[in-house]
Amino acid sequence: MSRKYFGTDGIRGKVGKFPITPDFVLRLGYAVGKVLGEEGGSVVIGKDARISGYMFESVLEAGLTAAGVNVVLLGVMPTPGIAYLTRTLHANAGIVISASHNPYYDNGIKFFSADGTKLADEVELEIERMLDQPMDCNDSSHLGKAVRMDDADGRYIEFCKHTIPTGMNLAGLKIVVDCANGATYDVAPKIFTELRADVIAIGNEPNGININEDCGSTQPAQLQQAVKTHQADVGIALDGDGDRLIMVDRHGNLVDGDELLYVIAMAAKVNQTLNGGVVGTLMTNLGLEHAFERADIPFTRAKVGDRYVMEQLIANDWNLGGESSGHLICLDKNTTGDGCVAALQVLAAMISQDKQLHELVADMSKYPQIMLNVRLEEKLDLCACQPVQKAVQQAEKELADTGRVLLRASGTEPVIRVMVEGQDAGQVERLAKNIADEVAAQV
Repeated sequence: MSRKYFGTDGIRGKVGKFPITPDFVLRLGYAVGKVLGEEGGSVVIGKDARISGYMFESVLEAGLTAAGVNVVLLGVMPTPGIAYLTRTLHANAGIVISASHNPYYDNGIKFFSADGTKLADEVELEIERMLDQPMDCNDSSHLGKAVRMDDADGRYIEFCKHTIPTGMNLAGLKIVVDCANGATYDVAPKIFTELRADVIAIGNEPNGININEDCGSTQPAQLQQAVKTHQADVGIALDGDGDRLIMVDRHGNLVDGDELLYVIAMAAKVNQTLNGGVVGTLMTNLGLEHAFERADIPFTRAKVGDRYVMEQLIANDWNLGGESSGHLICLDKNTTGDGCVAALQVLAAMISQDKQLHELVADMSKYPQIMLNVRLEEKLDLCACQPVQKAVQQAEKELADTGRVLLRASGTEPVIRVMVEGQDAGQVERLAKNIADEVAAQV
């Protein structure tokens, strides 16, 4: 099995195209049970709302019980909720069936350790090796059992509610919540309603194939309109599995992950709970870095991907990090990115400071940023390509300390991504085009 389908983000791909067939998932469940489970131990399984999740849930259950492991079925549950329940139920592992913000016809499988964190590489490799072993389930006395947990939603809702200060509530706030027709369709509106907010829910009618369709954090236009129509204070957009967050201010303007990270960090500094600094990624807007410099908040960049943000947080013993896409990690609250928890931290900042969202982000100015994708017919060694390197050096010299340039190869498609950002939008656009043209000339 190729590591591109089984690694940081688990097995993912289009059903029927990539090796995520029911037969494969059955063997995967057995392998996971043998490596992560123990006789009498348990593994929790949760899923988002896409239609293929029900099939894969059943097949994973069969594979795990064949390995002698007990299974706890959580049903439709946000990814961070699965991480939380893996820990609190003292399970051997947690399994997420989801393709996050992808369309319904994609699906994937990823794992949490007993601590609610991603699996170590050596554990994943051991599972891969076990996939080649025959399934041995002839002795019925050693089979596992499966139970469905009826109060999983309620437990996660209570957990989220307790991530804001005791005694604080959301009374007086009108909130539009876009659940992306995904895993948060039921829990997210309840979390904010039970905290006494006036909640208008959209994207909360999943049918198995409308997950992330014209809704959620990747397509927030409906939310922007709904906030203005209902004259709401704020809008909350989650993705299909509930680990990403984008928000909308009362004027209908988008507030992305960088800006939300700023709000949470500044509030944590005021409350003296920041614990060090903040981790962003190579794609984090330079405006955020400069805003943190002014606030005397340490900041460092990780490679793109929540796994790398987490690695930097652990290495620095910090609590807060995230990506522009809205994958925000508050390690003092949960062990993985959690859209509902992150939204609550922003709302708590609004309440404690008695400010609207647009006021909280006013001191952070995002720099113009342009991303151009250059499709390749064959692999290009950027480091060894002198014309491209010369174009980059010229751009960096012109930008000086007012901007930056980033070139990177996509990990999922034959594309070179050219990113330039700076204070002058016209300059940024010109320099990005110059570099992209030079990359295109080499293929």
